[in-house]
Amino acid sequence: MAGPMVYAASRMEIPTALMEADAHLGLANRLAAPFARRIFLSFPIEGRDGPKYRVTGRPIPARNRAPSRAEGRRAFDLPPRARVLLVFGGSQGAASLNDLVAETFGEIGPAILHLSGERDYERLRGRITRDDYKLVPFTDDFGAALAAADLIVARSGGSVWEVAAAGKPAILVPYPLATADHQAKNAAFFERAGGAITVPETELGRVPDLARSLLGDADRLKEMGAAMKRVARPDAAEQIAEELIALAR
Repeated sequence: MAGPMVYAASRMEIPTALMEADAHLGLANRLAAPFARRIFLSFPIEGRDGPKYRVTGRPIPARNRAPSRAEGRRAFDLPPRARVLLVFGGSQGAASLNDLVAETFGEIGPAILHLSGERDYERLRGRITRDDYKLVPFTDDFGAALAAADLIVARSGGSVWEVAAAGKPAILVPYPLATADHQAKNAAFFERAGGAITVPETELGRVPDLARSLLGDADRLKEMGAAMKRVARPDAAEQIAEELIALAR
């Protein structure tokens, strides 16, 4: 854990910095915060607005930046002009999302790119019976997956910042057992901005009709995508790097 190192560095007058990926300051960061010189926040957090705090957004790996839509569609052999729904639930997938989407859209529906995670991939394969439903266990080309989509259905962990940077509207289903319900707090930030709609796990059955409605409303998709772009922080890594250099001086 970073806490002992941050404390030791403070005793030696070596400046340290912390990074919080979610809309809730985790326990380790709360314990280390008094000894850190700078704390970088992905989201504004109430009560964490003193001089040591900087709201930067979450750094995005270069490989997760979205290319053009056409490149994304080609990468996953998706129809070039159809509406595409991207579904993902984090690196391990999300069983409830996986089952709902495969059951609802496995035979008929919009074109779909479904990143299921390795765990659920084999049991889902038999439910998919059409060529424009692409079921993929994992991809290293997440940026292309984002670029291919018109609408995203996902959990609301740290990857929501990639979704925002790509300017993609989203239906966010927060993982209900996340520590301090931080995924609901993450989702609420983007919903307030107008770029996402939050659906609690207990109301998961709303997602298919909501997705169909949004995919049929080009103006709404455009408005939500623009709202995501407005709150995106694509330069988070650069901003943090500049602050760290300043601290080192």
